[in-house]
Amino acid sequence: MPDRAQQPVDRQLPTEEARDLIALVRDIAQREIAPGAAEQEEAGVFPREVFSLLSESGLLGLPYSSEHGGGDQPYEVYLQVLEELASARLTVGLGVSVHSLACHALAGFGTKEQQAEHLPAMLGGGLLGAYCLSEPAAGSDAASLRTKAVRDGDDWVVHGTKAWITHGGVADFYTLLARTGGEGARGITAFLVPGDAPGLSAAAPEKKMGMKGSPTAQVHFDGVRVPDARRVGEEGQGFSIALAALDSGRLGIAACAVGVAQAALDAAVEYATDRRQFGRPIADFQGLRFMIADMATRIEAGRSLYLSAARLRDQGRPFSRQAAMAKLFCTDAAMSVTTDAVQILGGYGYTQDFPAERYMREAKVLQIVEGTNQIQRMVIARHLAGPETR
Repeated sequence: MPDRAQQPVDRQLPTEEARDLIALVRDIAQREIAPGAAEQEEAGVFPREVFSLLSESGLLGLPYSSEHGGGDQPYEVYLQVLEELASARLTVGLGVSVHSLACHALAGFGTKEQQAEHLPAMLGGGLLGAYCLSEPAAGSDAASLRTKAVRDGDDWVVHGTKAWITHGGVADFYTLLARTGGEGARGITAFLVPGDAPGLSAAAPEKKMGMKGSPTAQVHFDGVRVPDARRVGEEGQGFSIALAALDSGRLGIAACAVGVAQAALDAAVEYATDRRQFGRPIADFQGLRFMIADMATRIEAGRSLYLSAARLRDQGRPFSRQAAMAKLFCTDAAMSVTTDAVQILGGYGYTQDFPAERYMREAKVLQIVEGTNQIQRMVIARHLAGPETR
């Protein structure tokens, strides 16, 4: 069964411009993204043409300043755009979130000259970004990364391998975190590396249980020369830049999770109202009605949680704890909702003829990326009880 057009969510948006923006996103999602999503995911097709269309439509730089080609949209609006995109196809919604994450360092910490030179192409010039923090032996403990950048005149020479990189091998630029000093977080610096830099290569994409259309690969830096003019921020400031980006990125993952959960709920409700057993629709049976009610409640609660955190961010207030809470709750909710959707569809839910099984496989990765949900619990607890004693 092909993916159906999702039922529109009744959104509370701050401006008429935002309402028009959501209408545009829904139109693109229904016409260009959703119709072939299942087939393309199964075939592992990366939808580069969709990202080009999103760039042309001004949707790849929404939360950034219009001075450099961004959309001047508050996070409250940007995240709801991500939710709409992820509801149509997670590869696209998460891809936009990762691209925004890759732009964060330069937009927030670059010099005016760097921003003027690079941001217009990154935000609205058709480029697609990737974010290089994790390594084969440095995942949750990102401060232990080993990729090294050594100063050589006006350049830095980079050696090392990054892992689990979304858009690895297809990105036009990589925001790279590399070690330029001693051990620990204070020895890390951020760089903006072109995707075609000599010595930069990507391994074959990982073979994943879901999101097969989104390439996730190791990226190798074999003597890559990066001009000091592409260093972002001060030497040793890279880890704090990375953490600032991750707070925002976690909200992007939360919104994507709600989008996947909403798609699963829509599919489950459609099936339950159409499928008849014992002479009536299975949606008449109290057991299923309660499941649907719980699914909808989790989605609504998750949406409210990520929007509350986004509004704090838009007001310039601290939001790190709330971002961790939103990422934790929304992704756990997505896993629960998609599992229930498969159950409601019964045997059909376990087949690729219906989209529920794909949503369930995709939801799982959202509990892992941008900091596992165990890490989110650690972040939340530290805000409440202070750091762990050693």
